Amino acid sequence: MLKKILLPTILILLAYGFWISPDFKVVSAGVAVFLLGMVFLEQGFKAFTGGVLEKLLHFSTNKMWKSLTFGIISTSLLQSSSLVSVIAISFLSAGLIGLSQGIGIIFGANLGTTTGAWLVAAFGLKVNISSYAMPLLVFGLVFQFDKNKALQGIGNVLIGIGLLFLGIHYMKEGFEAFRDSVDLSQYAMTGISGLLFYTLIGIIATVVMQSSHATLILIITALASHQVSYENSLAVAIGANVGTTITAILGALSANIQGKRLAAAHLVFNVLTGSIALLFIEQMVWVVGHFSSIIGIDSNNYTMQLALFHSLFNTVGIVVLLPFVGHLVKMLVRLLPDYRAGGLSINTKDTSIHRARYLSEISLNYPETAMQAMVKESVHLFQNAYQIVSLGVFVRAFEIKKTKELKELLNLETELVTVNIDELYQRYIKGVYADILRYGSQIESGLSLEQSTQVFSLKLACRKIVDAIKDIKHLHKNLANYVKSDNDVVREQYDLLRLRIIIILKQIYELRLLSDADDLATKTDLIKLAIAKQDIGSNGALEQLIRMRRIDPMVASSLINDSGYVHSICNNLVDSVIGIFRRATGDIIQAEQEMELDQDELMAILKKHKGSR
Repeated sequence: MLKKILLPTILILLAYGFWISPDFKVVSAGVAVFLLGMVFLEQGFKAFTGGVLEKLLHFSTNKMWKSLTFGIISTSLLQSSSLVSVIAISFLSAGLIGLSQGIGIIFGANLGTTTGAWLVAAFGLKVNISSYAMPLLVFGLVFQFDKNKALQGIGNVLIGIGLLFLGIHYMKEGFEAFRDSVDLSQYAMTGISGLLFYTLIGIIATVVMQSSHATLILIITALASHQVSYENSLAVAIGANVGTTITAILGALSANIQGKRLAAAHLVFNVLTGSIALLFIEQMVWVVGHFSSIIGIDSNNYTMQLALFHSLFNTVGIVVLLPFVGHLVKMLVRLLPDYRAGGLSINTKDTSIHRARYLSEISLNYPETAMQAMVKESVHLFQNAYQIVSLGVFVRAFEIKKTKELKELLNLETELVTVNIDELYQRYIKGVYADILRYGSQIESGLSLEQSTQVFSLKLACRKIVDAIKDIKHLHKNLANYVKSDNDVVREQYDLLRLRIIIILKQIYELRLLSDADDLATKTDLIKLAIAKQDIGSNGALEQLIRMRRIDPMVASSLINDSGYVHSICNNLVDSVIGIFRRATGDIIQAEQEMELDQDELMAILKKHKGSR
């Protein structure tokens, strides 16, 4: 309802403003051109997010000071804290950075956005900035005609900067013309009521324009033309900081729970920073005035003092909150719990269906990030399947990983409990696999040929994981019947089938730790060769047992079928490792705690089935 009312209201107000004042048209046109410039600037820098910005972010955020620095520098370059926030949310949603790293970027972005105010206050209002806009627009348009995407991106950046300059020029001209006909300064308000009212104006303006940067430039040009008082401009700057969180919140709507946590952290930081600035505004104004005299800013240069004030209260916010980042992370995790897959949980008769953890709509805007998210989600699917296959042969995954003599696992009588593989498939595999297929089809349209091939390979690997689960479902039933058979030979043969899968699972666990793709390919080839030699249906071992009458032909037929299932399971698992882990980075592979099924859930499942026997 609010959205339906908001747009018509804005259009009516604009139309009324155009009708009563030609100068209002100039100011509005300046804002519109400025915002259009930000759109071009964002599109231009997006041309470089297909790997460059993502890699820079990935390797520049492993420490808090690096995250802060990245936020400051990237926002200073992009001139959009909103864009940096959205990129950070997409990376966090994809699991490529941690929540504390994302919070560091948000803190830095808030400080980085002050650079635009400094540039405009120092230079934009003192020179004929429109003269620089024209050549930038011309060169930018020339670059647009080139087929090279990088050059087109540079062209967009140049056009964006040119339009920003042009927008600032029109806003400046409009407010100067306003001064001759309408004196907006007569609406200045003092005291607490003035602070709160103009803070609200700053919030509303930023929400409407979706840019705190645009709000700041607008208020700086108005302040330079004496159309707004210094005190009221400070309140608008505070409101702009709070209002910019709306963009991050909107961006987080399509993100998973981690993205929502970061948007909440952004809101906490900006609201708390704004509150501190409002409570201690007199002290901050004194500090700004004192510091201005030290660095040579004239006492009447209120635009520079506004820029200094903006930097000051953002810095204070960082200093106050930085020691409590760990506590903030814990609070957000507690208030916004992760129901496996970004909060998405479907309950049917107490059975929660797990969904994708790392895939989000917001990541689709950045192909490299989207690819990494899909790789990590495929790893998530593989690990779920690894656990289920382990249960299918009556062992648990952590026992395979820690045990050296794998034959010992065959004698764990307490684990010989049948489980409902189909239930585990529905709970841990089907939803995640469906999300991977949907996500893969969504990102393919914007990928290069090489990336499209990688997506196809990942989807094929995930398909093999699903096939392995379906095979283990059939195998598990016969294992349950024959693994405790009175016939020692039958029991021994089925234990050998179990051991074959256990060995492969152990080898796969070790394969995942290989970082070299060539080593991975060589070792998987050797494993597949060994799998082929072990097939009881083709190596003559079964025929010999039948001739010696040590095994019943009816049981032998089941054994041949089950050996075929084992052969298929082992091959599918190895093929999925090749398809997934040669693209996974080391930190993804080794993040065991992120890729384990809930052990309490698994024990509950085992106890339930044990009790039903």
